[in-house]
Amino acid sequence: MRDGTTLEHVTVGEGADARRIAVRVRDGVGPAIVWLGGFHSDMGATKAMAVDAFAAAEGRLFVRFDYSGHGESEGAFAACTISTWLEDAEAVLAAHAPEAPVLIGSSMGGWIACLAARNCAARGEPAPTGLVLIAPALDFTEDLMWDKFSPEIRRTLEQDGVWLRQSAYAPEPDAISMALIEDGRRNRLLTGPLDLGCPVHILQGMNDPDVPHPHAFRILERLPAAGTVLTLIADGDHRLSRPQDVARLLSAVAEMATPARAFSMISGSRKML
Repeated sequence: MRDGTTLEHVTVGEGADARRIAVRVRDGVGPAIVWLGGFHSDMGATKAMAVDAFAAAEGRLFVRFDYSGHGESEGAFAACTISTWLEDAEAVLAAHAPEAPVLIGSSMGGWIACLAARNCAARGEPAPTGLVLIAPALDFTEDLMWDKFSPEIRRTLEQDGVWLRQSAYAPEPDAISMALIEDGRRNRLLTGPLDLGCPVHILQGMNDPDVPHPHAFRILERLPAAGTVLTLIADGDHRLSRPQDVARLLSAVAEMATPARAFSMISGSRKML
């Protein structure tokens, strides 16, 4: 027990692919609020901890975890793909938040959250209560990586299978694999309508160098009008970790986690704030 949370582990995969996923659970009332972090981020990041403090103050059940190859979880980052991290997320949801959770997806976590919601519908399971997406990076491996890569970088990936990209957020480079790119193509969502069966609130900075705000418009155009909200922050960056940004996030989470408010979002029309 640390700061009122319990460290749990969920085993995902079988045989040589088996790995233990580290999960921190704060007990409270449901529906569960679940944090899905970004690419190379971990569950101790600023926004995740802010939501944890919110959950503690409100007595809410809150679940956060590290994907394979991230933070306290097992696995080699360079060997992981979107499908790997989706499998992690779905295992954590099944173990700790099986009933209509509120999913908060940051950057890549927004893609994972949308894939998980889509899969719920495909399996005939209840949809999440709602999604709060922060600079959601749906299809980023193709639209924001491969399509932007130079011919030299593409050749390196095709010949060597991996390219080391200098990170703006950490001293060590990100290992980008060709397997990640190819798997991303199998998980694309922005090639058609995107009906996730629940309300969606997107928070997007207009000074985001990693996921430019027009990307959020592409997502907005594919979501149903009812229950969809896009909040644009004119001076917001990719992380949206400033106090004023975190305050907007917590307000969106509080609204989504209140059943009556979530229902009113479904009944309403698409909004851009």
